[in-house]
Amino acid sequence: MKIVAALGGNALNRRGEPITSQNLRKNVRETVKPLADLALEHDLILTHGNGPQVGLLALQNLAYEEVQAYPLDVLGAETQGMLGYVLGQELLNALKLKKEMATILTTTAVAADDPAFAHPTKFVGPVYKEDTARALAAEHGWTIAQDGDWWRRVVPSPEPLHIRQAGTIKKLSEMGLIVVCVGGGGVPVIADYEQATLTGVEAVIDKDLASAVLARDADADLFLLLTEADAVYLDWGTPEQRAIKRATVDQLAQYGFAEGSMGPKVDAARRFVAGGQGEAVIGSLSKLPEILAGTSGTRIVRDGEMEIYA
Repeated sequence: MKIVAALGGNALNRRGEPITSQNLRKNVRETVKPLADLALEHDLILTHGNGPQVGLLALQNLAYEEVQAYPLDVLGAETQGMLGYVLGQELLNALKLKKEMATILTTTAVAADDPAFAHPTKFVGPVYKEDTARALAAEHGWTIAQDGDWWRRVVPSPEPLHIRQAGTIKKLSEMGLIVVCVGGGGVPVIADYEQATLTGVEAVIDKDLASAVLARDADADLFLLLTEADAVYLDWGTPEQRAIKRATVDQLAQYGFAEGSMGPKVDAARRFVAGGQGEAVIGSLSKLPEILAGTSGTRIVRDGEMEIYA
């Protein structure tokens, strides 16, 4: 079975935790343990976020005032190499080198006139207290927004149209390699087909939406969105909350899910199932065996009745 698994941000960096290489490797080492058996038994394509890391690189760039700061597309490419290296190495260690892998620097096509460029919404970088965030925004010309109890920088997040390396990724997976790709949603590029050129842009693409596009283009059988939550809940945070076991694309469309948490994952899962050949599951990485057994997570399918966990 061909599986595209999208790792949530908590897999690489815990909220409020310093973004150090030591913490990164520690978190990744724990993250890949449940993925080892999956990688041995199936064709695994692994995607991941990069928000904290790309924001940190941007800050480090600003500290070196002798040269102009590098743009976000270049920093996004840097994080793909950094995170792909650590993820790949720790996964191979967990596998005892029983399988080979490839890390692909991935670019994602976006539209030049995407309205997201005028309305930044994507969080990048560390979290700050409000007064610190406002001071940094004034100093560097950032747009900032509240993220829970904290404040963070926000940048444009255009719609992913297609993954330019999808064909290569698909072939590598079919050759039996684990593929790490679409880091941070892929580096956003605008294609000028008349001039036959690609140009990187200052933005960060939603990792889950880009992963859904990849899963569709790579003909995945299963799209896993692995996060901290064990399932998608209706009436979350109320005494009536209940976990969805199984639902169709149309059934999920009847409900609203928080934009800052489960909303993008539900949207990505619905898009894949509507346009792909397989199913999607949203659930906890720590319960991966149960997800594959059908006893945990929320499975999104084309047809059938909605099911709620007892």
